[in-house]
Amino acid sequence: MYTVCLDMEGVLVPEIWIAFAEASGIPELKRTTRDEPDYDKLMRWRLDILNQHGLGLKEIQETIAKIDPLPGAKKFLDALRAETQVIILSDTFEQFAKPLMEKLGWPTIFCNTLEVAGDGRITGYRMRCPQSKLTTVKALQSAGFDTIAAGDSFNDLGMIRASKAGFLFKSTDKIKADNPDLAAYEEFDDLLAAIRAALD
Repeated sequence: MYTVCLDMEGVLVPEIWIAFAEASGIPELKRTTRDEPDYDKLMRWRLDILNQHGLGLKEIQETIAKIDPLPGAKKFLDALRAETQVIILSDTFEQFAKPLMEKLGWPTIFCNTLEVAGDGRITGYRMRCPQSKLTTVKALQSAGFDTIAAGDSFNDLGMIRASKAGFLFKSTDKIKADNPDLAAYEEFDDLLAAIRAALD
């Protein structure tokens, strides 16, 4: 029994924080998990910037509403889900993910949740569990599943390396150079072929 575990941002949809950085005119918010391995540090920094500019959940959700999946992402996901179980493991938040999941045909996603004040300010966040992607992959394995994982960022490496097969997808030159043993792909057709080969 296999379960394929995919990252969301940068793999299936554009990076939400980059899109919001462009929409809001705050270039500092372009920093993502491709740049900063420490997710807690990254999120605290993001929330500080939002508070400095008086921005909250509403403004981010307005940007998310305009984001479409990457070209070919839904077709890839549909083809994959016809052959095996797929779970999206993301460090994003329920309040961000819902409109994107609708555009992708409602795949299963495990993510986190934001703490939002009555005035819409984002005051904090709650992670599902520590090292959520790696922890989830290990839990799936303990339930009898072999996992195949793909992602693009530092926070995907744990689940990729813990899986029976793991791939980098649309990753950075630095991450690819630092992990030369991991197969890296740029096109959905190539990733789908690699996953299918691992399923055999």
